Amino acid sequence: MYEGMTFDFILEKMLKNVPKDIDKREGSIIYDAVAPAAAELAQLYIELDCVLTETFADTAGRQYLVMRAAERGIEPYSSAKAVCRAVFNIDIPIGSRFSLDKFNYTATELISSDDHSYKLECETAGREPNGFTGTLVPIQYLEGLETAEITEVIIPGEDEEETEAFRKRYFNSLSSQSFGGNVIEYKQKVSAVQGVGGVKVYPVWNGGGTVKVVITDSENKKPSAELINSVQTTVDPEQNHGEGMGIAPIGHIVTVEGVTETAINLVFNISLAEEWTWEDIKPHIEEVIDKYFTELNSSWDESGNIIVRISQLESRILELVGIVDIADTTINGEAKNYIADENSILVRGSVSNA
Repeated sequence: MYEGMTFDFILEKMLKNVPKDIDKREGSIIYDAVAPAAAELAQLYIELDCVLTETFADTAGRQYLVMRAAERGIEPYSSAKAVCRAVFNIDIPIGSRFSLDKFNYTATELISSDDHSYKLECETAGREPNGFTGTLVPIQYLEGLETAEITEVIIPGEDEEETEAFRKRYFNSLSSQSFGGNVIEYKQKVSAVQGVGGVKVYPVWNGGGTVKVVITDSENKKPSAELINSVQTTVDPEQNHGEGMGIAPIGHIVTVEGVTETAINLVFNISLAEEWTWEDIKPHIEEVIDKYFTELNSSWDESGNIIVRISQLESRILELVGIVDIADTTINGEAKNYIADENSILVRGSVSNA
C-alpha cells in the first residue's frame, strides 16, 4: 500500500515545502537537516505496510495468523508421535527402549501376552517414522530376547500443521458454522484426533439419533482397529452410547468405522522403446499408479466417490521414458473409468501388459 513512499519521494516532497530562495542542494544545511527525517519516515512506512500485512488473516505470517485464529478458539494442530505394534519372543518390561533405523521407540502398553505384542511409541514426533517397520534393536540388554519386530503403525505420527492448511481451516470456520453436533462439528472434532485423516459423517443413518462416522488415517490409508477404537472412545464410548460421555451430544449414538480398500487391477497395452523391457518399466509404472491413487485417496472425504480415470492413467504413464504408446487400458476387467464405493479408497492390485 505504501510502496511509493520511498526515501527519495519523501525527501523531494519535504524539500518542495522549503522556500525557493534557500539552498536545497545535497550537502546544504536544509538538505542535511531533512534527509535523516525522510529516512526515518521511509522506514516508518515500511513498518506500517508490515502492520497492514500482518493484520489480516489472508496475508499474515504464521505468528500473527495463530494470534488471529486464537480469537476464535482455533490453534494449529501440534506434532504427534507414531504408535506402533511390535511383536517379541518374550514379555518385555514397559518402558523398554528399542531402535529401528534412526528412530528410537519406547514400550508403553501390552497388547496381547499370547504373541507378546506391545504398543511402542516413537520418541520422535512427526510423519517420518510412519513408513518404518522391521527388526528392532534393544537399547538396553533384555535377557532371553531373540526377536523384536515392528509389524505395523497403529496410529500414524503427524507433523505440526502447515501454515496454509491452518489458514484454510481458519477461513472454513468463518464460512461454515459448527454447532450442537451438526455435521461440520463432527468433522472438525474428529479430524482433530491424532492419526485421523479424512472424515465423512452420515447423520440419521440408522434411525433418529444415530450418526455414522467413517475415517481414514492421516496417511490417507485404511485405519487400524486401534485408531478406530480411539476415535470411538473420544466421540461416543461404546459402553456409554448416547450418554454424552464423549464429544457427541447427549442422545447421539455414534458408530465409527474405517474405510474399506478396493484393489484396482490394471491391464495396459503398452508399446516400449527397443531398449526397454516390461520388467524394466513396470516398477516405474507402479510408482506412477501409486502416486495417482494417493492423490485420489487424499480427496476421498471431499468427494462422493473416488473415480479412477483411464485418461489420467494413460497420460501419466506416457510421460515415462521408454513408453512409446499406450492403449486398451482396462480397470478391473472393464475398459471404462472405475467408480469406487463412497466409503472405499484405492490400493494397487495387479499390473500387467497385454
